[in-house]
Amino acid sequence: MSKTAVPFDRYFSQLTYCLGHTGALLVSRDSAARPNAMTIGWGTVGIIWGKPIFVALVRPSRYTYGCIEATGDFTVCVPYAEMSEAAMFCGTESGRNYDKFAECHFTEIASEAVQSPGIEECGLVYECRVVHKNDVLPPELDSEVDRSCYPSGDYHRLYYGEIVRTIADEDFESRFVME
Repeated sequence: MSKTAVPFDRYFSQLTYCLGHTGALLVSRDSAARPNAMTIGWGTVGIIWGKPIFVALVRPSRYTYGCIEATGDFTVCVPYAEMSEAAMFCGTESGRNYDKFAECHFTEIASEAVQSPGIEECGLVYECRVVHKNDVLPPELDSEVDRSCYPSGDYHRLYYGEIVRTIADEDFESRFVME
């Protein structure tokens, strides 16, 4: 299925549904230029500094952290419902131990604006260039959030990725199911 450029906010409801259910796939390249996908359930899209921004949260313990630090970019790929097993795999296994693209039979698609590729099987892809990053500061964090989300102290880094290009399957809206 060919993908076409779309406004970054066209499928916002599908993106937020995906983040709250099966998760989206954040992709970046490792030091050997191998693509790695990690399932994310936390992220947001909005306008910051007059730019469309995807804020993705990645823990320093994750393999993807080193990938984004090396490339300075990432893609966020929105999978279809039938990809739920692949999303589960990418969220529970590490790219240190697996070639997730090979394991999940993902087809890499070149991005036009960043180094990190998209996933052809996903219906929607955001290409993001990191324009800022900062770490969660425990003293500034709500104590309940700290207790429930960071019991081991592995605090996230927030990557502010300027959405420089968004592409989608021509039939994305009809194929993406929200229950």
